[in-house]
Amino acid sequence: MNDLSPAPLGPTLGPTYFTAFGVDEKLIREALSAALSQGGDYADLFFQHRVAHNFVLEDGSVNRAFKGTELGVGVRVVKGDQTGYAFTEDLSLESLREAARTAATIAEGAQTFIPARFHVTTGLPSRYPTTRRFDHVRPEEKLPLLTGLNDRTFSMNPAIRKVNITFGDEMSAILIADSSGRIVEDLQPMTLLYLSCVAEKNGEREQNTYGIAARQDMSFYSQDRLDLMVREAVDRTMILFDAVQAPAGEMPVVLGAGASGILLHEAIGHGMEADFNRKGTSIYADKIGKKVAHPFVNIVDEGTAEGARGSINIDDEGNAVGRTNLVEDGVLTTYLHDTISAKHYGVKPTGNGRRESYQYAPLPRMRSTYMQPGPHKKEEIIASVKKGLYCTNFTNGQVQIGAGDFTFYVKNGYLIEDGKLTRPIKDVNIIGNGPKVLEQIDMVADDLTIDQGGWTCGKDGQSVPVSQGIPTVRVASITVGGRSDS
Repeated sequence: MNDLSPAPLGPTLGPTYFTAFGVDEKLIREALSAALSQGGDYADLFFQHRVAHNFVLEDGSVNRAFKGTELGVGVRVVKGDQTGYAFTEDLSLESLREAARTAATIAEGAQTFIPARFHVTTGLPSRYPTTRRFDHVRPEEKLPLLTGLNDRTFSMNPAIRKVNITFGDEMSAILIADSSGRIVEDLQPMTLLYLSCVAEKNGEREQNTYGIAARQDMSFYSQDRLDLMVREAVDRTMILFDAVQAPAGEMPVVLGAGASGILLHEAIGHGMEADFNRKGTSIYADKIGKKVAHPFVNIVDEGTAEGARGSINIDDEGNAVGRTNLVEDGVLTTYLHDTISAKHYGVKPTGNGRRESYQYAPLPRMRSTYMQPGPHKKEEIIASVKKGLYCTNFTNGQVQIGAGDFTFYVKNGYLIEDGKLTRPIKDVNIIGNGPKVLEQIDMVADDLTIDQGGWTCGKDGQSVPVSQGIPTVRVASITVGGRSDS
């Protein structure tokens, strides 16, 4: 079956979607029994059917299009802190039993028995505003979106020489059944749109991008949102012709609201994922209940915002998703937990068990990580800096997750001179340590912005969609790799 068959949106009343693939209670029961045949503490099955489309426009025409279909199941067996995992693309009973027995080799002992009855989880939220699923939208309805963006981008400025646009959509159906007797099912849409443009002026070329993404349908691409996309992509590109290199050295750095949340996510958020702390590799491993920032700094990870790229109705272990307050009034209060780490710490899972697909076991992962608004104003923060940088758009970065050491490339920003934004900058790196930067955030504005870009988080070879955001904040000092005045 290549297309997703009709099914209700959001959580359903049971394994109704996957019955089209022969998945029923008997199959689930037999597979879980095989998974616990060697005495594991816990086992679960993760069924997934995903249909994705991708279109690429280059040189004025859509010259590449792809369709991908995945169907399979992952079997996980947990024994203590250890995990056995296997997956198969064959949903027959024989194949599931073989995968389950492979995963079960992590354990050794008498068989563990599953409950006599399964319980279907109902009453879950539906956070994906979808009236018409992408697999029901024909390519002929999607392509004008790309050609229209192409034409509008060229018409914005005569210096534009090249436009590339990528459009993607997918619908993923998942079913999770575990040895506690729980069954839960969800349908998860996703779409993203990237626009890249190249401009030429006085023999020089500059390039920049802008992207948006959501768990919504085609209605996400409103005219206002598309106009903003074109305007931002062109403006971000054209301003680079007037940009200068920033001076090098230690200086205050103001992180602009929105996309600067990438630094919060990469340099700080990963260190708060429980598996790194359980293994003692995160700098935050002994910081619960301790001050890690100024009292007006509050950091949240949540997956509940309607339609956001990082939002989910349930995590990939079937756990409820809410809001996790990581840092409250400058104090680290908890970590991001999956089921294994939650058991280790004696707390409830936070709904952060996530995986790229049925081919992977879940890990503690972020969803939408952001800093809450603070007591200051953006203008007040900029005015407080005599000499420094204002950074608005980042690209490329390297982070050492355990220690939090990072390097980020600033694509767009401005010099701050005598409390005012002056010349645009380019070709700038900022270098630092995430936990130390958190300590040095000494002003936080009230203008929190959750960026709508197509952010994807990588960890242990897995990629998952996330959201992120931040208000305007001032970091008292960061190392800037720019032009040396010596």
